[in-house]
Amino acid sequence: MTIKTYYGVGRINPNFKNASDSRDSFAKVNRSNLVMWWIYALLSALFAALTAILAKIGIKGVNTDLATAIRTVVILFVAWGLVFWRGGIDTLPSLSRQNWLFLICSGLATGFSWIFYFKALQLGKVSQVAPVDKLSVAIAIILSVVFLGEVLTWKAALGALLIIGGTLVLIL
Repeated sequence: MTIKTYYGVGRINPNFKNASDSRDSFAKVNRSNLVMWWIYALLSALFAALTAILAKIGIKGVNTDLATAIRTVVILFVAWGLVFWRGGIDTLPSLSRQNWLFLICSGLATGFSWIFYFKALQLGKVSQVAPVDKLSVAIAIILSVVFLGEVLTWKAALGALLIIGGTLVLIL
């Protein structure tokens, strides 16, 4: 059995027999990941779009903080259900202080995002709120360069500028 690392993530290959087997199986995993991340991202976009439509209908005459709380309870049950169903609960004790700190901060950021998103949906049109919300993509690119040290490629910079430009076209 060998452990391979790719971008710092270890993978165990129990069928390892020789170096050629190792490279072949790792290449298959990489090709599979290249397809799967795209499928998951498209599903995320689909459900984010549905979120906007369903939320706009659901918040009519409702306090947006209450709507966010209801949504959060639903997500809480779904997320913990997945953790138990897929067997992830056993890794809970292995979380470091850094994991806890940044996951809690991420949760707070998500909560604030939802609160402001619901309020914006209540006051504005989905066709305007959703594109502004997606400015988060351009902002995330910038923050990834500043805080994570990621390299800003010309493609990422151009993409961010196009997202910003597209948002302006849609809301003005």
